[in-house]
Amino acid sequence: MKILIILTSHEQLGDTGRKTGLWLESLAIPYYTFKDAGATMTFASPQGGPVPLDPKSESIIASNSTIRRFQKDLEATSDLSHSIALHTLKAEDFDMLFLPGGHGPLWDFPGNDPLRHLLEDFIRQGKIIGLVSHSVSALLSLHNSQEEPFVKGRQLTAFCNSEEQVAGLTGIVPFSLESKLISLGAAYSKGPDFTPYVITDGLIITGQNPASSLEVGRRMLALLKETQKKVLPVLY
Repeated sequence: MKILIILTSHEQLGDTGRKTGLWLESLAIPYYTFKDAGATMTFASPQGGPVPLDPKSESIIASNSTIRRFQKDLEATSDLSHSIALHTLKAEDFDMLFLPGGHGPLWDFPGNDPLRHLLEDFIRQGKIIGLVSHSVSALLSLHNSQEEPFVKGRQLTAFCNSEEQVAGLTGIVPFSLESKLISLGAAYSKGPDFTPYVITDGLIITGQNPASSLEVGRRMLALLKETQKKVLPVLY
């Protein structure tokens, strides 16, 4: 089982002078869910090289045993420091695609051509895609066969407007993801702020926030096992 994990390369929080990037929880928890299931993982990012971490996601307040395990894991941290550039990768080399969250993706996922091409290839090949929080923004650049937004009519979730307000970043982020998805016709839904909420739409699994990352990982593994047992029609 080979899983491609695409991470952000963006580290500037608008023009505030503060740092952003990957929210570590949204990677660390699924990472060990996948690893304990025997998966081999490849880290990639738009620019390649070191992946920026949101400093708040490494704080004592955000920390938990899994995050601390990841921080002490030499293999995991080395891979995070040496991510592969997206344009060098091919969907056919992987079984599933996973995109963790953090605010960074709002800046460098939408409109990124190598990422768009990879997503389109995963979709054409009928492979499972899991996205958490702000990484759902990667779907915004896709279109269906009728040249309509790919998200139109799809059951999706993502970091919601009220969570953005609580984070104090509504006026800083380039756009509000919930509002953008709804404006493009997505059948958006959400749960209570900062609690796990996950939606499965065909082979697309989305989680509202970092707290949803464990369930996204579990559903991806369960869906892969199901698709390996029988040939299912492509549900995209």
